[in-house]
Amino acid sequence: MALASSSALELASRIVALIPGYNEGPRIGSVVRAALEHLPVIVVDDGSTDDTAARAREAGATVIEQRPNQGKGAALRSGFVRGITAGYDAVLTLDADGQHDPSEIPRFLEAWSAEPRPDLVIGRRNFRSMPPARRLSNELGGRAFSWAVGQPIADNQSGYRLVGRRLIEATLASDEHGFEFEVEVITTCIRLGGTIDWVPIRTIYAGEPSHIRPLAHLRSFIRIVRKARRTVRLPLP
Repeated sequence: MALASSSALELASRIVALIPGYNEGPRIGSVVRAALEHLPVIVVDDGSTDDTAARAREAGATVIEQRPNQGKGAALRSGFVRGITAGYDAVLTLDADGQHDPSEIPRFLEAWSAEPRPDLVIGRRNFRSMPPARRLSNELGGRAFSWAVGQPIADNQSGYRLVGRRLIEATLASDEHGFEFEVEVITTCIRLGGTIDWVPIRTIYAGEPSHIRPLAHLRSFIRIVRKARRTVRLPLP
């Protein structure tokens, strides 16, 4: 572990890193090794047809092999279940493709150590550092989602985040299988009256091909924004 103080080490022992991956064999090993400098690591191999699972194990991760491919949301829930079943108090999620820098994990741990403890810590990207199309998509999407939930949300699609146990347990019944699940986690946090904190993170694009289909992504995002608008207005059970 790279964290120095005994209190920091104790904090890190209560959190596990979760990396969902699909056909990320060439990249997953380096991400796992870097994350292990700070936290234990679970990798959910979401139906890959390459050696993602083997590379992750070689690097030192605990690996869940999910077959067939079920989507990022389903992979995250599988990892959430493993994490809280193992007794962790929070799960830190980051992507397998190298777009999240594991050296920034201590920023999330520091934010989570504050009192009162946030339910959700999200890595806020700098949209100005994105390719133009992605910048526009994130800026417009952010405005729409902020309107839907009634408060400003700086980055609703960042997958680099730390999620506390209470919020994890509230999201396990979700039926969202793709990226929509990550958006729904924010909606659920707001509906529960939970707290959200933000940490700045690097915005990294290495030219790797995206799994996102633009039109399908847009349709799904419009649906999840409408769902968020309804959800935040529902009375608590």
